[in-house]
Amino acid sequence: MNHKSKWKRIKEERILYLLLLPTIVFFILFRVLPILNMRLAFFQFRARGEWPFVGLKYFKMIFASPAFAQILANTLIISFMKYVLLFPFFVMFALMLNEVRSWRFRKYVQVVSYLPHFLSWVVIAGIWINSLSLAGSVNQIVTFFGGEAVDFMTDRSKIRWILMICEAWRSLGWDSIIFYTAILAINPSLYEAAQIDGANRMQIIRNIILPALITPMITMFILNLGFFLNAGFDQVFNFSNQAVESTIDILDTYIYRIGIEGGQYSLATAVSLIKGIVGVFLVWVTHVFSKKLTGSGVW
Repeated sequence: MNHKSKWKRIKEERILYLLLLPTIVFFILFRVLPILNMRLAFFQFRARGEWPFVGLKYFKMIFASPAFAQILANTLIISFMKYVLLFPFFVMFALMLNEVRSWRFRKYVQVVSYLPHFLSWVVIAGIWINSLSLAGSVNQIVTFFGGEAVDFMTDRSKIRWILMICEAWRSLGWDSIIFYTAILAINPSLYEAAQIDGANRMQIIRNIILPALITPMITMFILNLGFFLNAGFDQVFNFSNQAVESTIDILDTYIYRIGIEGGQYSLATAVSLIKGIVGVFLVWVTHVFSKKLTGSGVW
């Protein structure tokens, strides 16, 4: 396709491109321009005048900090629980949804499972904190059956699992959409041929449905690894308190604390740059392994 035909096609579909324009502007303002200002990690920030070049000063400060190792460990553990341990459940939910024979009940399950995704973490945190408090509904049930009330939100041994379960409650339905869509795209003639050959339902799932899900599973897993060091700032920030802060303090909350609250913009930018580099590296490594093992990757 030459340049003239490209511009002709853009002109013909100008309405679609106009609809896409707000998204493009958003990514330019909040994704591209911040990358250009990552140079602040190598300069000392000053409100007035030029920024003096300091080289790797802030990176040395980060790795010399005794708190950074614990914060990095918290981030890796929470991210592993969210992006690796939860991942199979999204696929399983899509498979279970596909097995529901009642059209009305399936739609009901979809609506109920999708709704939490549209709630803000402030609302979600309020619901869970109230439910898991000493006087909350969970402890009322526990004490009703003779158990002892537990303040879950201040228990450091349980708080990470609470974050994981809460993330599952919010994202299970929404994150399974791509897998459910891939199942719906399977040619019905494959099911008919399998049934004629005498295949039972488990054999159909194992030999027809799961192979169709391999590509979207690999793609989503690789993309998730790009956000591996995020661990969910909104969730952790709203669930955090002094009792559990040392257990769930992650890189994003650390950046917020030293950057926004502490005014150490260069140091916060250096931490963000490390996050971005590691994320790109993880995506690239996973893509390479995926291409060698399955022949498909992100691109």
